[in-house]
Amino acid sequence: MTNEPNKISSAANRRSFLKKGLGAAAAGAGVLGIGKPIFAQQPSSTLPAGDVAILRFLAAAEIIESDLWVQYAELGGIGNNLPIEVDPNQPLNPYQVALSNLDGDGPQYISSNTLDEVSHANFLNAYLISKGAPPVDFSAYKTLPGSTAMGSTGKLRLTNLMNLNVDTSWFIRYRSATNPNFGATYPQAITLNGVTAIPRSDADYLGASNPNFPGNDHIQAIANVAAFHFAYIEQGGSSLYATMSQKVTDPEVLQITLGIGGDEIAHFLEWVDFAGNGVQAPVAPFTDVVSGLTFRNFFKPLNPLVQPSLIFPVPCEFISPNLPHVAVIRPTVQQFSGATAAVNSFTADGLFTGQSQQFLDELQTMAIEADAAIRLI
Repeated sequence: MTNEPNKISSAANRRSFLKKGLGAAAAGAGVLGIGKPIFAQQPSSTLPAGDVAILRFLAAAEIIESDLWVQYAELGGIGNNLPIEVDPNQPLNPYQVALSNLDGDGPQYISSNTLDEVSHANFLNAYLISKGAPPVDFSAYKTLPGSTAMGSTGKLRLTNLMNLNVDTSWFIRYRSATNPNFGATYPQAITLNGVTAIPRSDADYLGASNPNFPGNDHIQAIANVAAFHFAYIEQGGSSLYATMSQKVTDPEVLQITLGIGGDEIAHFLEWVDFAGNGVQAPVAPFTDVVSGLTFRNFFKPLNPLVQPSLIFPVPCEFISPNLPHVAVIRPTVQQFSGATAAVNSFTADGLFTGQSQQFLDELQTMAIEADAAIRLI
C-alpha cells in the first residue's frame, strides 16, 4: 500500500495503454454496449436459450457497471475526461488527491477497472451477435443527470452515484468463517446511507481541512464512500459470475463466464485493500463536518471481523458444514447471488434512483430469464 497523494503512476506502458485503449473501448461501448450491432444478425441463436439469457443479463450488468465506472474515471481516474489523455505533469483535482490518499495508484486503478468493464460489455454483446442472439441496448435509458464537477463530461447517465446506500457487509463477510450460502448474515462495517460517491459539483471540492493528510475532510469522505462502493460492485460481480457459471451448458460460454468472472475477482481484491486504507491511519479517524460521516480507525480497537489488513477471503464453510473450511468466493447460490438478487442489490444501492419503471421492468425480466436457465446435460 502507498500513500503518495499527488502521485500519478510512472509506468509509461500503463499510461500509453490507457491513452489508446480506454478511448477506443469507450467508443466501442457506443457501438456494442449500447448501440447498433456491428455483425450481421443471424436468423436464430446457435446457443441454448438458457445460455443466451445468461449472457444477455451479464451484458446488461456490464453495461450498468461500465456506466458507473466511466463516471468514476472522468472525475477520479488518471485523466479528467474520456478518452483519457495523460499528462504526467497535470496536477490532480481534489477528488483524485483524496483517492490517492488511499493508494497512490488509485486514479490509475480506476481507469484500468473502467477499461476492463467496458471491454466486458463490448465482448459479451459482440459474442451474442456472432451467435445470432440479440445484444443488449440501454441507450434509451441514459437519462439521468450526472455530476457537474470539474472533469465530468456532463453526459446523461444510466446510473446514479450521488444518492447511494452502500452495502458494506461484504467487508465483514469475507473476514468471517461463515458463509451466506448457509444463511449467515452480516452487519454493516460502516453505515453509508444517502451518500454520494463522486463530487456532485465543484462545491464538493471545498471543505474543512484535516492537518493529518492533504486535501480536506469533505472530499476525503466522498472518496472513502467510493472506495467501499468500488469493492461492493466488484464483489457482487465475482459472486454473480460464479453463480451463473454453474448454470451454463455450452463449454465456450462457460469459458467466457469463468474468464470474465476471474477478472471481476481480481478487481475485488484490489478494492478490498483500497477501502481498508480509508479506515486506518493516516487517513482515519476523521469526521466530515459537511456530511457528518465519520470514518474511524478499524485497528483501534482491533477486531478481526473488520481488520483492514485481512484482504484475502478468510476460509469459511463451503458445500457442507462437515467439510474443512476453505477460502472461496461467497455467496455462490442463486438465492443470494443470482441475476434477480443482483438487480435487487443494485436497486437497494441507489444506482437506479431516478430511472424509469420501464428500465427496471426490462432489467428484471432479463434477470428472471437468466435465473430460469438450467444446465442441459
